[in-house]
Amino acid sequence: MTCEPVTVYNVKVTVTMSSLFPNIKDTWGAILLFSCFLQAGLVFGSLRSFGIFFPEFREYFGSAAGSVSWVTSCAVAVQQLMSPLGCALALRFGSRPVVIFGGFLSFLGMFLASFSTELYQLYLSIGGVSGLGWALIFSPSMATVTCYFSRRRSLATGFVLTGVGIFSFALTPLLQYLVEEYSWRGAILLLSGMALHSVPCGALLPPSSEAAPDPSRSFLWGWELLWNWTFLRYCLAVTLINAGYFVPFAHLVAHMQMKGVGDRQAAFLMALVGVADVAGRLFAGWLSDLSPKRTLHLLSLWTGLSAVTLGLLPLAVKDVEMGAAAIAFGFCAGALTPGVFSALPWVVGAEKVLPALGLLQMLESVGGLLGPPISGWLCDLTGDFSLSFLITGSFLLLGALIILTLPGICCKTRTAQSETRTRRNSGTINHVPPAKHNGTLASGCSECGGEQPLDLGYRTETEVPSSHPWPPMEERAGHSELQGDQSSQDDCTSEERCLQEARAARMPLSVGKLLEDHSSSPVTVLQLSSNGVV
Repeated sequence: MTCEPVTVYNVKVTVTMSSLFPNIKDTWGAILLFSCFLQAGLVFGSLRSFGIFFPEFREYFGSAAGSVSWVTSCAVAVQQLMSPLGCALALRFGSRPVVIFGGFLSFLGMFLASFSTELYQLYLSIGGVSGLGWALIFSPSMATVTCYFSRRRSLATGFVLTGVGIFSFALTPLLQYLVEEYSWRGAILLLSGMALHSVPCGALLPPSSEAAPDPSRSFLWGWELLWNWTFLRYCLAVTLINAGYFVPFAHLVAHMQMKGVGDRQAAFLMALVGVADVAGRLFAGWLSDLSPKRTLHLLSLWTGLSAVTLGLLPLAVKDVEMGAAAIAFGFCAGALTPGVFSALPWVVGAEKVLPALGLLQMLESVGGLLGPPISGWLCDLTGDFSLSFLITGSFLLLGALIILTLPGICCKTRTAQSETRTRRNSGTINHVPPAKHNGTLASGCSECGGEQPLDLGYRTETEVPSSHPWPPMEERAGHSELQGDQSSQDDCTSEERCLQEARAARMPLSVGKLLEDHSSSPVTVLQLSSNGVV
């Protein structure tokens, strides 16, 4: 919501409600976190608790472990494969109606699954209908969180994803109790009622005016990322991670039961894995926000540690050893999850997060589809899950190594700061980049924002009144106020360079943005006005 523009020095300045009442934005942020926290828990907390049904399905349908594993695999694969559809619909209609419809589909699929008499009916109901509903819930919600929070993005993502661990901790023993009391049919029927709570959670998302859906963007917007080699390598790494990530959650209960652990003890250990998962997500989000540029490094580290702990599971014999290995895996697996999403802006840029998230989920669905069935097939071949955990652990390790090949991790890339110094040493004036259609300036000055977009709150060229002409790019590059003695430019502070760039482009700034960006610096609104920026 915006107020009428105010004219300052013959330039219209748009004042937003968020700048006048900052608590409104804070309130929406808290509501958004709470809503997405519940949605993440209802989606992946349910998926990760389906291991409770694995022995029940094998006994009731009389099927092999590999065949039963396709129930979870189909659900994960459809959820990830249809994520681009969820993101495209969110771009067109906004996240709120898409998530509400997805919540209804997730309920409908599990409701129909409770009446299944053949295994393929579980594939269609849980894997097809509920999987599609989860795709419409998860990707738009996570993209909304990633785009909404610019500061503490990893911590916000980590908090939302703690819902997965908390729901896993609560649902695993609860579903075990429901299976014992009402059989697997009654347990899934009650679980479908829980899934219906995604509908009011979707209604809590910010309205369309805040989420800013763009009808002009087609469903194919962002698909050019499929020709981005860096993005494809990242997708390959995440696909391998996905192939090993879900295997313990699908088969760890069955593995512990084969080792002589009781049903309730195995369910309790899985609940402890959920607690460790929560701790790992929060710790990793906090650690990543301490050094945001190290997000990809930390993702590779946590993935490698997950591979090691997964490989240690077959070596554990006693209950205490299995519990310790399972808890260690839960912590490391929980820690890597926030990094997968918070690293996307570093891989593709903040503007392409929504389509990149959809494409990433679509491509990594191959890993989610094949991982558990491969594990189940190896169990049918060898008689236990020891080889399964070793093979799937190698997938995680290979994914960690591929992440290390991304630009800027093991090799230094040419940054904006080094390019600026090169231009200055050659006697070239650092020009101001042209305005983008979305009102952001890709700053060439690292102190003014580095390689990330610098949001100056200005409007596009067509919105500037005729009394305040917008100079062409060539004139901005050679603006008289940016010319002069080279030594004086070298001595100028980062704040003065920001002023020079904004003054050269004649970009009106939002009052709220000025107060936010310069509240802790000696630059004030009056100084900016007197220097000709506002």
